Formats: sequence, C-alpha cells, structure tokens
Amino acid sequence: MKLFHISDLHIGIKIYGMSQLDEQRHILDTIVKNAVDEKIDGIILAGDIYDKQVPPAEAVAVFDGFLTALSNHGISVFIIYGNHDSKERIAYASGIMNKHNIYISPVYNGTVEPVTLSDEYGDINIYLLPFLKPQYVRAFADEEIPDCNSAIEYVISKMDIDKSKRNIIAAHQFVTGAVTSESEELSVGGTDNISAGLFADFDYAALGHIHRPQKISSEFIRYSGTPLKYSFSEENDQKTITVIDLKEKGDIKISQIPLTPIHDMRTIQGKYDELMSRNFYSGTRTDDYIRVILTDDTEIPYAAEKMRGVYQNILELRYDNARTRNANTVEALENVDKKSPLELFSDFYEKQNAMKLSDVEIAVMASLISRIEEE
Repeated sequence: MKLFHISDLHIGIKIYGMSQLDEQRHILDTIVKNAVDEKIDGIILAGDIYDKQVPPAEAVAVFDGFLTALSNHGISVFIIYGNHDSKERIAYASGIMNKHNIYISPVYNGTVEPVTLSDEYGDINIYLLPFLKPQYVRAFADEEIPDCNSAIEYVISKMDIDKSKRNIIAAHQFVTGAVTSESEELSVGGTDNISAGLFADFDYAALGHIHRPQKISSEFIRYSGTPLKYSFSEENDQKTITVIDLKEKGDIKISQIPLTPIHDMRTIQGKYDELMSRNFYSGTRTDDYIRVILTDDTEIPYAAEKMRGVYQNILELRYDNARTRNANTVEALENVDKKSPLELFSDFYEKQNAMKLSDVEIAVMASLISRIEEE
C-alpha cells in the first residue's frame, strides 16, 4: 500500500498581508496530480488544515475542492485536526465523510479507534490522534496528567495495538528535537514537548505541527512539513510530499516528491543601485516573494515602491547597516519597558503584516488586554 503524508496546509494564511489562496490551490492540485500519477491509495493529513479556527469561506472552498478531487479518484483521506483548527468544525459530518473514504478524527472522547485498511499483506491500522493538550485528556483519565508528554503517553497506552500488524499513527504535536521555523506557534519553555519514544509501537508516525520536513530519531518518525514556505526562515527548504510505501510488516520505504510553488520565497541583499541593476536581476524570477535587505548607509526615499517596478512581490524591506544595527540594539534594550502591552502588540503586528492595526482592531485588543489585566 502506498500513502502520502502531508500536513500544515494552513489554508487561508496571509504572509505579510498577502493572501496565499492561489498558491495553496495550485499546490493542492499538484498533490492530487502526483497522487494519481503515483497510484496512491490514501493521503494522511496530519493537522492544521486551516490557518484559523474560523476559516474564511474561500479557504473552505479550496479544501472542499481538494477533498472532492481525491474522492473522485478513489483516494482515501485520513485527517486529524491541529492546534490551528476548530476540532468541532473539522469533525463535522465525519460519519457521512467516512462513507466516501474520508476519515476524520472525532473530537477526543477518551479513546482513539483505528481505521483499518487491507491489502495483499494483511491489515493496516491507522490511528488518528488529533492535537491534544493535557486538559483535554484529564477529563477522561484515571491518573495524573501533569504535562503534554503524560497526556499523549496515556492516550497511546489505551490503544489496543496489535504489534503483529502494520500500525500507523497520525499526530499533531511537538516532538523534542524537531528543528523549527519562524512560522510555527510553539509553547514557551517547551511545555508541549513529547518524546519520540512514545511512537515505538508504530511502524510509522506521520507528524504535523513543525513546518520543516525532517525525521526525528528514526526514518519512520517524520514531519512532512508544510507544502509551501510560510516564512523567510524556510526560504532554503525544499518542500516535499512524503511517500510511505508499505509492504509486509517491517518492509517500509520512505521517499519524497519535491513541490514547486507558483512563487518561491527568497531574500536579496545589497545596495539599492546593485539590486536594481539589470545585470543583477536578469534571468531571475523577479515575481518571487522577496525580502529586500538594503545595505546603503542612508535611506533611499520610496525604495519599496521603486523596487516593485522590478520585483513585483516585495513582502519586506529593511536596512542592514551600522546605523540600524546600533539603533535596533538600543531600541531592544531601552524601549520595551517604556511601551504599553497594546503598543508592543501594535509594533509586532505591523512588523509581521506590513500594515498597521485598524481602529476597530485596536479597540478589540485594548478591551482584551484590559480584561486580562483585570483577571
């Protein structure tokens, strides 16, 4: 049996305020085409289908088109919800979906039952373990659950795993030792960390949550990574589909299929005149998503607007010179203590999204911060 392992689609995400729906529609179409070409039996989707718990209608339509295309080709789909997803929304209508070979992890109720498939080598049990925090498990546990590792250990201990058969688990957690990027949401201090050893009884662990493709302690405990780059920290990563080829028990081969986006993500650095020289950009993909780092000693008036005449999709422009390095150091040390929580959040939002908070958003944040301070 041949399966694809993908995760962290984050459908509906915006990068520096720019919608990625066209990119996501393209990459999902590419995944479907590869699934058909490779004669794939099923796709494991290891969480974070959407970027927000209440996704926009356009994002839902993109995912619906993806599932419909796979179903039309007779390809099974195995879905768990991640920390960005609403578990109730993802699990909605799962009973009906099952009849079309689209299997969705239900809202956790104390047990995780496998989906069983069969091929010429026997049964394959696929356990769909959604994103869980300790508090989600405590309501069903008969022992202390102090942290995330204990929670996942408890849940797995309650699975009736037949080790003589082939067993796969899909999970959306942070496994200690994973290499992260800037586009993930991780807990402070590693409180959500779990051990890779928890997956010892499985033939393959299809992980989601971390955006860089990688193996963790074993060829068969893997993060597939995002199918697209969602931060400049990932610009040198090769995004892939992870392919799991299962034969008899103990015979598993892992491979990757490279994915190519419509627009790549990259950084260009140098002086303004150099970067705007035809000799510099000729023959390059000037429509890529670009981060510009200017090294000019003085600021160039309207640099971003001028450079977009050549580089259409500049997402960020900043300076790296003696003045900015000194200024950044001083500001980081001195200004934080002088700013209110709202000012700090406003600065962070503007840096991340290349736009200021609206008056309505400021009012919402001010109210939220006030309530938190009162509590």
